Amino acid sequence: MDDLRVAYFSGSYEHILDGVVLTSNRHVAYLVEQQVPVRVFAPTNGVPLLKAAGDFRPVPSIGLPGNPYRLALGLPRKSRRELEEFEPNLVHLASPDWLGLAAMGWARKRKIPVVATFHTRFASYLKHYRVGFLEPLCWRLLRRFYRRCDEVHASCDSLAAELQEHGIPAKSVLPYGVDTDFFSPARRSESWRLAHGFQPEDPVIAFVGRLVWEKGLDAFARSIRKLESEKVRHRVLIVGEGPAREAFQKRLPAAVFTGLLSGPELATAFASADVFFFPSASEAFGCVTIEALASGLPCVVADAPGSRDIVRHGVDGFVCPVGAVDAFSEALASLIRDPAPRQNLRANAIRRALDYGWDRTLQTLLASFLKTVRQSSRQERGKDFSESS
Repeated sequence: MDDLRVAYFSGSYEHILDGVVLTSNRHVAYLVEQQVPVRVFAPTNGVPLLKAAGDFRPVPSIGLPGNPYRLALGLPRKSRRELEEFEPNLVHLASPDWLGLAAMGWARKRKIPVVATFHTRFASYLKHYRVGFLEPLCWRLLRRFYRRCDEVHASCDSLAAELQEHGIPAKSVLPYGVDTDFFSPARRSESWRLAHGFQPEDPVIAFVGRLVWEKGLDAFARSIRKLESEKVRHRVLIVGEGPAREAFQKRLPAAVFTGLLSGPELATAFASADVFFFPSASEAFGCVTIEALASGLPCVVADAPGSRDIVRHGVDGFVCPVGAVDAFSEALASLIRDPAPRQNLRANAIRRALDYGWDRTLQTLLASFLKTVRQSSRQERGKDFSESS
């Protein structure tokens, strides 16, 4: 499209496999398919875990102790030359970091519109690292960053409302989706279950995600222990990797930990479980929850932005108060003890996932980008006319 050229900035793009990275690559791949020129700027460790979509330009960065993420300290001279050579008419920011701040400053000087997608609820992370007292400061910094953007995209209505409550003007644009052909109940495999020690009659409760405490791992472990104390038959499947794995595994010694999975094996793992349990309260959306629904799994989730927009209580899963171990374990037990209602929830889950097909979300995102660029162009023409008259 001749009227759109996007410079895309992110805190990570090809050396980490998380929801933000996979979504960003999906965005860029779609834009390129639509003949939109895109140039991506992001840190890398030089060891890509996926083939980067689009024209990827690595930005110098430093490592973070005990963390796979890297931090770019700004926009160096080479990156600025690459950016100026590209001549974008829209700058997209996926992370509120120093790289994003530098890109915003560059765009502002040239009167290029800036759009941001709010992917991570950073303020909710702080209590997990025992620095909850910094939450007001975190929101203040986020306000300063996002208020300078022309538009802020939130992943769902409840997140948009939370951002607005904290003084960040945002609208829900649905930047996330799911491939319902790839994540499907048809991928369920009894041989996969047996290979991982699950018998045909075992109700399998799955968790998929990064193994970090802010994903609700403490509530997950305590809920599972409660099921054990109440003699509710179940098995636990943990898919993912992260710094909390060792401690988490000690708390759930009977669980099956697969490590990081991707591609068809990830889709098979989802479909081969029976219930998806995701008590995280830090999600901006929860890609894994949509993938679980598409795989035919009833979901038990926390009543938090993102999850509460996806899962309909009593229809395709259960939404429980944040950290409410009794409510979580009761919901899980009800799904395990009575398979008949679980089948109804399963059918509803599959239908629910169709609401989040990638075609719809990507078309919406592209339309929003085009609208922003055209509005900016009209405003500039109006200023030129006013100044010349």
